[in-house]
Amino acid sequence: MNDPARILTDAKLVRLFAAIEATGCEARVVGGAVRDALLGLTPHEIDIATTALPDAVVEAAESAGLDSAPTGVAHGTVTVIVEGTPYEVTTLRHDVETFGRAARVRFGADFEEDARRRDFTVNALSLSPDGRLYDYTGGVADLAARKIRFIGDPDQRIAEDYLRILRFFRFHASLGEGPLDPDGFRAAIRARDRLVMLSRERIRAELLKFLVARRVVETAREMSRAGFTEALLGMAYPARLERFANFEEACGRPSDPVARLSAFTVLVREDADRLRERLRLSNAEYARLALNAKLSESLHGREEIFSAQELNELLFLHGRAAAIDALALTHADCAAPAGDGGWRAAAQFLEDAEAPPLPVKGADLIALGVPPGRSLGAALKLFQAKWIRAGFPRDPHKVKQLLEDAAKSAD
Repeated sequence: MNDPARILTDAKLVRLFAAIEATGCEARVVGGAVRDALLGLTPHEIDIATTALPDAVVEAAESAGLDSAPTGVAHGTVTVIVEGTPYEVTTLRHDVETFGRAARVRFGADFEEDARRRDFTVNALSLSPDGRLYDYTGGVADLAARKIRFIGDPDQRIAEDYLRILRFFRFHASLGEGPLDPDGFRAAIRARDRLVMLSRERIRAELLKFLVARRVVETAREMSRAGFTEALLGMAYPARLERFANFEEACGRPSDPVARLSAFTVLVREDADRLRERLRLSNAEYARLALNAKLSESLHGREEIFSAQELNELLFLHGRAAAIDALALTHADCAAPAGDGGWRAAAQFLEDAEAPPLPVKGADLIALGVPPGRSLGAALKLFQAKWIRAGFPRDPHKVKQLLEDAAKSAD
């Protein structure tokens, strides 16, 4: 395990601690930042817990010349901006009453009590400004063993917030080794039908994070066997996801959550339509899934490697991202191994090549007597089809011949 105190050397964090401590209250780094530092990772964000009440945090920030915003003041959170970097500073609290996602809380001053209300042992660690690590729940040992375990009674932790079911799977896929914690898994299964209480936006956010996790394939299989993926998505194909992820890795491509969502659960357009509703996908995400489904249907059953002509067609007609998706999804549906040289060369071609530019404009057809309007649009479309079939020629004489043929057809 690494020394988490290294994150305390940041001058901005030192300044923030000094501002809070000037109130006479205690503050510590908590949660994921401590966990990631122990793993040798660079934390994406650093959260602070404090015994100071929200109003005191705002006053402390003002006295230190720092900006602040009451981003979650009802639950004790104030965002303090130090030289352009935001830090969430949250007053210690305990739950008075929980509602499966929301909670009524009361502010407190006990770091151990605050830790025990969190979700997993590895997320309940805290670090004081002097570098002392506090572990009230066995998080350090679980982190060393790469075990994701609920704090206390898993059923109770889940009942407090049903999103923790999805977080359980995501953290296991990201950090865990070996099988899922059996007590946590059984509790998640018992509460599986309560996932309907979650907003579709929150489910979408968790799933997209989950899909790029290190052990997503193994975890997705377990989720599917226990009925989670079908309950959330309607249909899921873990084996297809595995082939897609393996091909991504073989090609040296970064994990893409939306592309993996296509591989995992989209075969036809109706699948994309279903996910748009179930996950509240953005317009761009839905359009990508719908196009992937369309191309997958047109390429269904394909086993042979794409020719340069076919790859150029994909690039020209659909753009680089869609072409790469189509190739990877087609590979996921065929028998070729992930490291097949021909398929990898095709993927590299799509990464490097520029889509062939259309060598003519509407004005070129108008110059040949094609009138503006529908006739011009039809003639341009006809030229494009002829030009693609001819192999995207660039020779001016060949282009002129195709252009004249298209113009004559418009007469």
